[in-house]
Amino acid sequence: RFAVSVGYWKDPYIQYFVRQAKERKAPEINRGKLVCYYARVHGVSYLIKAFLKKTECNCQIVNLGAGMDTLFWRLKDENLLPRKYFEVDFPMIIARKIHNIKSKPSLSKPIMESHSGDSLLIDSHSLDSSRYSIIGADLRFSSDLEEKLKRHNLDIHLPTLLVAECVLVYMTPQQSANLLKWAASTFPVAMFINYEQVNMTDRFGQIMIENLQRRQCNLAGVEVCRSLDAQRERLLLNGWETARAIDMMKVYSFLPQADVKRIEGLEFLDEKELFEQLMQHYCICWASKDSSNL
Repeated sequence: RFAVSVGYWKDPYIQYFVRQAKERKAPEINRGKLVCYYARVHGVSYLIKAFLKKTECNCQIVNLGAGMDTLFWRLKDENLLPRKYFEVDFPMIIARKIHNIKSKPSLSKPIMESHSGDSLLIDSHSLDSSRYSIIGADLRFSSDLEEKLKRHNLDIHLPTLLVAECVLVYMTPQQSANLLKWAASTFPVAMFINYEQVNMTDRFGQIMIENLQRRQCNLAGVEVCRSLDAQRERLLLNGWETARAIDMMKVYSFLPQADVKRIEGLEFLDEKELFEQLMQHYCICWASKDSSNL
């Protein structure tokens, strides 16, 4: 929310979900994290749009652990909506998001505009329209997840993109493996995008873990985040045909340089070494399974 307010990227919808923070963090932490968020948003978006263009939007997206994400609305603005867009999160999170959607015409109107067919279904823990669904479910139980998605018209035969941003790391390695296996075995043509920590066995990684533990935040799946190779192996061992992983410093080097220069001019950053370390401890991984040679 803060990054958008100071111009790192445009998102006219985040204001409806997240209040503006009153205080700033220390400049070097703030600046490093903001650029990391910028690289994350653009890197993940690049892969999503590549999938949408390759399928000509004749596909579906399943956003796992979506939280207050605004991607559905941004894709609609760009005329890039898939056939159906699903969001999954804990029922408590979903209830909050649905409340915001119901109370903000800027959020509910685009859903109504893209809806066709029978009347839109909405209650406190789920929302189902012809193009957009929000489902309350626990990702650790894939049979329950699949049943709820199918109830909201998931089509396993459509090319499917699954997105998980800082989600798998909060599950045990076995739980995330089960989720990845379920996705790989359910959809004949699919892509999985995962954004989370990497290189967590060095000193910088250990400090990150300790800082989170002090805030009662346990990274149950951190052992899979030990290296880029470990991230790739997890995807390949759980049924995906191809897998790649790159750290956020590499992602940052791939982004359009004119825009990178623009965001680097927004605020002064003198702690370049700290920033680079932070970027080397997050990664984007993507895997595919492609029975139709898409």
